Amino acid sequence: MKKDKILYITTIILATFGLIMIYSSSYIWAEYKFNNPFKYVINQGIFLILGIFLMTLVSKIDYKIYKKYSNHLLFFTLMLLILVLIPGIGVVRNGSRSWFGIASFGFQPSEICKLSLVIFTSKYLSRNDKDKKITKSFVLPILGVIMLFFGLIMLEPDFGTGMIIVCALIALIFITGANLGIFVKLGIIGLLGIVGLIIAAPYRMKRIISFLNPWSDPLGSGFQIIQSLYAIGPGGLLGQGFLKSRQKHFYLPEPQTDFIFSIISEEFGFLGVVIVSLLFITIFYRTIKIAIETEDLFAKYLCFGLSFMLIFQTLLNLCVVVGIVPVTG
Repeated sequence: MKKDKILYITTIILATFGLIMIYSSSYIWAEYKFNNPFKYVINQGIFLILGIFLMTLVSKIDYKIYKKYSNHLLFFTLMLLILVLIPGIGVVRNGSRSWFGIASFGFQPSEICKLSLVIFTSKYLSRNDKDKKITKSFVLPILGVIMLFFGLIMLEPDFGTGMIIVCALIALIFITGANLGIFVKLGIIGLLGIVGLIIAAPYRMKRIISFLNPWSDPLGSGFQIIQSLYAIGPGGLLGQGFLKSRQKHFYLPEPQTDFIFSIISEEFGFLGVVIVSLLFITIFYRTIKIAIETEDLFAKYLCFGLSFMLIFQTLLNLCVVVGIVPVTG
């Protein structure tokens, strides 16, 4: 398959700008906590270099190898998701036991789960394409696998990541042309399940209430979204200027991670938001274009699945930051 230069260049530009903004949004907190304003940007820089190296390496691997070892990868992911739930092995961060800690670094097995489930689901859909009109025999087996991993992620708990995985894979199954009736039923069941998960965890209900009216608890559950909007609002057309955000001065929680888009908006304004959005849209367009033009069924579903995973994750983050959907976790 021919490499897409536009996709490659856009990805590098977006990643580089992200690294710059991590410094801008984190240097005050890093100086206070670690006495090193470059703490977070150095860590992210290491991962950026490693990511570019791995991207170049993986691009040279025959994608059919992923199909061959998809079962092994899925089983490995299953073991990781079980191990991370064990106290003493999994690390609790922000109330969720979803991390493995290695020195000052850490990684979430749920991120590996995104890849392994897309690969496995793509193989399943390509092998059973002839059965896609037969709802039960086509949809239910793979749906059972997806819900198993969703359940393990919810035990951490990590509702946001779980919903991204489920939505992306349901979208992938949908584009195969499977019977539409099953998706109506799945939608109803899904809504009931979400309501049940919200009711089962009081903190999720607080997030719903704070979403509807952040000022009902401005120093508690509504604090983060209020501070995010305080960052976005003053940005105006051109922003306050690079490094001149006020909200990163210990007002906005997680300014260098989940809410970095708020800092981008504050420092670069509407123009910065448009530029970043266009970069993401370019990536989405190029990946979907590659998927459509790919003839091999497994490769086509793999491209679509990875694209959907990125699209849903990006949209969820942006919607949370601007207050369109409740804060997830």
